[in-house]
Amino acid sequence: MNAPAHGPEPREPAPVLITEAAPSYEDQLAKRKRKYIIMMSFRIPCLILAGIFYETWWLALALIAISIPLPWIAVLVANDRPPRKSEEVNRFQAEPTRIEGSTHRVIDGG
Repeated sequence: MNAPAHGPEPREPAPVLITEAAPSYEDQLAKRKRKYIIMMSFRIPCLILAGIFYETWWLALALIAISIPLPWIAVLVANDRPPRKSEEVNRFQAEPTRIEGSTHRVIDGG
C-alpha cells in the first residue's frame, strides 16, 4: 500500500468569472465609505500642520486651502456610483430558412 504524501496539497485554480454582473450594492457602499474616510482623514492633519507651520504663512495657507474643499470633494466621491455598463445584448440569431426551389424531381410509382 502506498502511504499518503505529507506535503501540502496542490491548490485548485482560482474560480473563473462567468458573469459581467456589477458588484453588489453593499460592496459598492463599503468601497465608497472607505474612500470618504480616507479623504476626510487628511483634513485634520492638514489643519494641525497649518497650525504648526503658522510662521511660514504660505505653507499654512496652502494647507488650509487644501483642507477647506476636502469635505465637499469627499462627499462627491462617496456619492458617485460606478457607471452602468452599456453592453450590447448577445441574442440568438437564427438563420433565415430558405424556400425550396420550384424544380422537384417527381417519382411516379404507378
